[in-house]
Amino acid sequence: MSALRPFLRLWLRHPFRLALGIALAIVTLLASISLLTLSGWFLAASSVAGVAGLYTFNYMLPAAGVRGAAIIRTAARYAERLVSHDATFRVLQHLRVHTFSRLMALSPGQLSQFRQADLLNRFVADVDTLDHLYLRVISPLLGAFVVIVVVIFGISFIDVPLALTLGGIMLSTLILMPLLFYRLGSPAGIAIAHGRARWRLQLMQWLAAQAELTLYGASQSWRQQLDEDEQRWQQAQSKQQRLQAAAQSLLLLISGITVTLLLWLCAATISEQQLPGSLIALVVFCALAAFEALAPVAGAFLPMSQVTTAAQRVNDIIDQAPAITFPVRSDARSGPLYVNIDRLDFSYPDRPDKVLNSCTLQVAAGEHIALLGPTGCGKSTLLALLTRARESQHGVISLNDLPITAWSEAALRQRISVVTQRVHLFSQSLRNNLLLACPNATDEQLCRVLNDVGLQRLLENQEGLNAWMGEGGRPLSGGELRRLALARALLHDGDLWLLDEPTEGLDATTEQHILALLQRLTAGKTMIMVTHRLSGLEQMDRICVMDNGAIVEQGSHAELISKAGRYWRFRQRIAL
Repeated sequence: MSALRPFLRLWLRHPFRLALGIALAIVTLLASISLLTLSGWFLAASSVAGVAGLYTFNYMLPAAGVRGAAIIRTAARYAERLVSHDATFRVLQHLRVHTFSRLMALSPGQLSQFRQADLLNRFVADVDTLDHLYLRVISPLLGAFVVIVVVIFGISFIDVPLALTLGGIMLSTLILMPLLFYRLGSPAGIAIAHGRARWRLQLMQWLAAQAELTLYGASQSWRQQLDEDEQRWQQAQSKQQRLQAAAQSLLLLISGITVTLLLWLCAATISEQQLPGSLIALVVFCALAAFEALAPVAGAFLPMSQVTTAAQRVNDIIDQAPAITFPVRSDARSGPLYVNIDRLDFSYPDRPDKVLNSCTLQVAAGEHIALLGPTGCGKSTLLALLTRARESQHGVISLNDLPITAWSEAALRQRISVVTQRVHLFSQSLRNNLLLACPNATDEQLCRVLNDVGLQRLLENQEGLNAWMGEGGRPLSGGELRRLALARALLHDGDLWLLDEPTEGLDATTEQHILALLQRLTAGKTMIMVTHRLSGLEQMDRICVMDNGAIVEQGSHAELISKAGRYWRFRQRIAL
């Protein structure tokens, strides 16, 4: 239950709506009880008056009361549903924003322990499960408790022993039944929460890997495993539904026994002429109606284990302290950026060996350098450290003589343009996919950068910039995605450009065009480009060769060729 505390605090953000929803639920229950109680008494009293020949019985007042209770019940039920669900949706909105803000604050290293499908499931399905907390637990329990107190108080004016008997049975039911069925339903609730997450994760993987699974003949076995997981998930749901039916049956049994007991106790009062028959009918019908208030409570705690498990899964995300923090403000100076990397060490948590080992590099303002080296030597990791996607264990990175840890996130992101190896295409219009880099860009600017990077074909349709991209729209090839990322970088136009394999997947002609474009548009800006390709390196100010996490050779193209070192051997090997 401790996992629910952070979310209970979120409910308190809307105390008025939540309290109003509970109050309307109580009014609805009391109106329903009044309707049945008054109707039963009215019929019994009319019958007694007719038998006794009492033609002076006032039937106008109770008839009006019946109509009034029916109207109040209908109106209060509608208002309660409206207010309660509005409050729930508002809380879920805050919860999603809170969860997403905590998610965004985590570093890639922290997020790498979760699969993307699992993160999506926690963010969507597990958050949705938390609405049970108010609609199926808090509101019904509080409403039922208040109704029981009111019923006991009202019947005590007629007969105190009857009131205490009915109240004792109802309070015991209110306390014991939820606890009993919580214990019985806990395994099923946990199985439902984990089964749903596992099934959705495997479904996402199965859909994403259809080509590979079909190619290697593993699609059928994967589908069989998916079906088995779905059956276990459905079995857990069936068990919970059976427990729900058992809870309702038990409540119906308790209700029948209670009414029988009340009739038996009333029989003694009839013989002693303490209660008239019409009041006995009032007590019996009131008891029948009051037990309707316990109907939602009978299985209220059945989904609690499912809610608790979902809350724990969400807490696994939001309870993590961000591994990388930024100052609110920084004293960063404007103008071209120069970079100083001094004896940088870095290793991944699951890899004890160092990816960067005393790496030292100075990049002057406006200088263009290329990073070469074998796969795994630390080139992409160095770019990640320059964007503070990860934090080094030792060493200092400075931009304009200011440690990178002293830069605010807004200032750092504004001054750097990044092209990563993985480019995400959002399921949005072409315009919105570009405006991520520069929200204030005009349509003319967007069209110009698309022409610059060779994506003018995307505009050759009736929709133009409104054309839908990604899922449900036009997909992009790997080379087109790379050029889209370059278009975003051109729009962002930072003072420091970090490019990770910017021409990967492009043909030779397009590659030469893009490299020439980068040289022209980044003139006067600092650029660090990671590449495995040799095209365009002659135009770079400096080429740095990395190996084992350190710079082992650097210089201009002509200087490195004359040394006949690693860079020269690398070119010879590629040429062969």
